[in-house]
Amino acid sequence: MKAYLSIGGNLGDHKKNLLEVSRRLSEHPQIKLKKQSSIYETEPWGKLDQPNFWNQVLEIETDLAPLELLGICQQIENDLGRKRIIHWGPRTVDIDILSYDNRVWNDERLTIPHPRMEEREFVLAPLREIAPQFILPSGHQVQDVKGHGEVYLLKNI
Repeated sequence: MKAYLSIGGNLGDHKKNLLEVSRRLSEHPQIKLKKQSSIYETEPWGKLDQPNFWNQVLEIETDLAPLELLGICQQIENDLGRKRIIHWGPRTVDIDILSYDNRVWNDERLTIPHPRMEEREFVLAPLREIAPQFILPSGHQVQDVKGHGEVYLLKNI
């Protein structure tokens, strides 16, 4: 099944953390990394008094169930020093499941598709880069939707 993941962070070595997420996911026997976007620098969302984030979107293939994939993502976050202290606050790394095989999932641990993905340009810009025909929950193609916030493509990193 195809899934899209949004990864980002604004603490520590941003590049190293994003590369480590991709490495760990690709080394999992039930996850195949298919595509990854460029890295974008983005302004904070929600809590504005913090450093800018580096963000990226990954396309993966997996036969893991959604909650199993969530568990893998949260373990990687924890291993890389993620602390859940302040809602929308600074973090070493955050991994969000944006979509999972066009399925709808809604429980206390996980909502798919990601409920705020269409609002956030830091999700839409990298998703648009690797999957311009992707259909958002609203029914629009990602290439036709602009979210809130400024994003800056990082080059030569």
